[in-house]
Amino acid sequence: MSPTPGVHSLEGFSMIGPGMYLRGNHEQGQDSDTASPNVVLIFGWMGAQLRHLRNYTNTYTKLYPNASQIVVRCNSDIFWCTISTIQRRLMPVIDALEALHCLPSSESSLEQRRPRVLSHVFSNGGCLQMTCLGHMLQQRYGFVSAQWSFTSALVLDSCPTTVDLNTLKLAFSALFQNPIVRPVALIFISTVYFVRFCLSLLVDKQMMLVSDTHIHMRNPRLLPWMGVHTPRLYLFSRKDRTSPWKEVMHHAKTVKEGGMDVRCELFEESEHVAHMRVEPERYWSSVQDVWVLAISKEKDEKRLRLSQILPAQHSPSRSFL
Repeated sequence: MSPTPGVHSLEGFSMIGPGMYLRGNHEQGQDSDTASPNVVLIFGWMGAQLRHLRNYTNTYTKLYPNASQIVVRCNSDIFWCTISTIQRRLMPVIDALEALHCLPSSESSLEQRRPRVLSHVFSNGGCLQMTCLGHMLQQRYGFVSAQWSFTSALVLDSCPTTVDLNTLKLAFSALFQNPIVRPVALIFISTVYFVRFCLSLLVDKQMMLVSDTHIHMRNPRLLPWMGVHTPRLYLFSRKDRTSPWKEVMHHAKTVKEGGMDVRCELFEESEHVAHMRVEPERYWSSVQDVWVLAISKEKDEKRLRLSQILPAQHSPSRSFL
């Protein structure tokens, strides 16, 4: 039973874990719809309220009514949590992905039709959760065969960039508007950052998990169904102080040089993770376009397979007598 819509829920979604929500779809139209994603996976930005995320889930429901949706919220403690804590929180997401046949399991086979997955990640907090999920899946399933890669696209809103103390201060300043609470919060963040930085030097190990997220996000196989074939859409703005547009552009350029198909939308007037609110038509048009690109890649792959099979089946037999 879906929870009653309100402050702590998303309308039409069931809570599958703390900050994790699932909108399942078992309608018959899903099998006949070959142009839409079957699963939309959303990683929210740090501190995103459900009323903000609802703007995206509602639009995805209108665009792709037959798609299931998984929403992963990002708590403000994400930047100092241990990896084990983050992994424990993400376990319900893995269970949901298995149920939706997005992961190899004892009940799935390579012959069954693969779902099409559209992933949408916001800010560096969302990137951190996505990379942690990817590491968990790698540990659980090992290096999954490339045969498990299927139609997918990745949308990156206001990310990824390098994260330092100044970046964290800007991010948390947006969370705490109270003039009394904000200075206390920033002092706490600075202290945690300093302690973790010192520990990193002492043990020669990165203690700030988010510090290397922008590097991990270059990996074409971030999640098992992704690959070089997965088109990426970067959405960013000149006015974004939290995620500088030049850093996002550099990341997109680096990934493109690695052989991936990349699209970029540079906005002029929107703040951090506010591009959709400022220019909704342009935003959603870009998202739809990158998904159309993913579908076209699927069709090209099918044509290539068919061309490799047909000559062997229909080549005329030769007689040497």
